[in-house]
Amino acid sequence: MITAIVLVHTAADRIPETAQAIADLDGVSEVYSCAGDVDLIAVVRVAEHEQLADVIAGRLSKVEGVRRTDTHIAFRSYSRADTEGAFSVGLD
Repeated sequence: MITAIVLVHTAADRIPETAQAIADLDGVSEVYSCAGDVDLIAVVRVAEHEQLADVIAGRLSKVEGVRRTDTHIAFRSYSRADTEGAFSVGLD
């Protein structure tokens, strides 16, 4: 699974509608509205790199209200649950 984090700049008056339209796209697993330099953060999960272009450039960037995107590809995932699980192996 390939994960991309897409920072989305939107028209200020269209944030809820734009967020929902992005969330409805195949390949988009989550959309967060947030404070800061960007309006939305979308998490895209696909099986192949070629699908990223279809989801992000082909559909997400064309959603009404999207002004600009900045995409970051994830190499590895770290979480507290993963770390705790690794250290608890064999302690039962």
